[in-house]
Amino acid sequence: MDAEELHYGEPIITFLGALWGEGFLSPGGPHEVARVLDGIDLRGLRVLDIGCGSGGITALLAYGYGAAEVVGIDVEGPVCAAAEAFARAKGVAERVRIRQVEPGPLPFPDAVFDVVFSKDSIVHISDKEALAAEVFRVLRPGGIFAASDWLTSRDGDPSPEMRHYLACEDLDFGMASPARYRAALVAAGFAEVDLRNRNPWYREESARELARLTGPERAAFERLTSADEIARQIRTWEAMQVVLATGEHCPHHIRAAKP
Repeated sequence: MDAEELHYGEPIITFLGALWGEGFLSPGGPHEVARVLDGIDLRGLRVLDIGCGSGGITALLAYGYGAAEVVGIDVEGPVCAAAEAFARAKGVAERVRIRQVEPGPLPFPDAVFDVVFSKDSIVHISDKEALAAEVFRVLRPGGIFAASDWLTSRDGDPSPEMRHYLACEDLDFGMASPARYRAALVAAGFAEVDLRNRNPWYREESARELARLTGPERAAFERLTSADEIARQIRTWEAMQVVLATGEHCPHHIRAAKP
């Protein structure tokens, strides 16, 4: 992938780390990770982190949750390099393995992970049915899928406001509804499927993020990227406020078990 095609090059990794926490490319930091994993004991388990980004969560699953091995996968080289460096910095490189992968089926044998985790990255995978089937395949019996993702309240044509927001994001988002996620997971064979709407939380959180981008910290964010980039990010956050307020943009926690 050429540098100009990267969604998460070094300046954006640095900017998002300053906004969301070092090593994080999604909101909420360790507290939101804890909520996604509520009730799951990772000690001694083998975990797959889909869309590991710059590695903050991947490393956290090892040093903070005691996973025996965490395999983080992503499609872009800069974030994989950042994730490897982050694991080394946190002293868990021997338990964290980062792999750059191609989009498509997961490059693992059947039934090799105890938990499959993902934090706000499977929005980039448009085929939710294939995703659910692959996650089911690589989980061992009794394994858990625990994720958060950015969903839309309904399938079909998005509203003009959502189209505007997606154009501002300029990312390959493949947003789907809770109903489609549930149907895909059930069709794949999962049981105990649970989806929890996090829109009220992120509606407030994103407003605080926008206030940081437009407030006294703006100059510092501009130094990390550029004034033009931060102006673009502000336009994106402003557009996001509208679709969060209507509920059309509705981040969810997703939990399912392989019988």
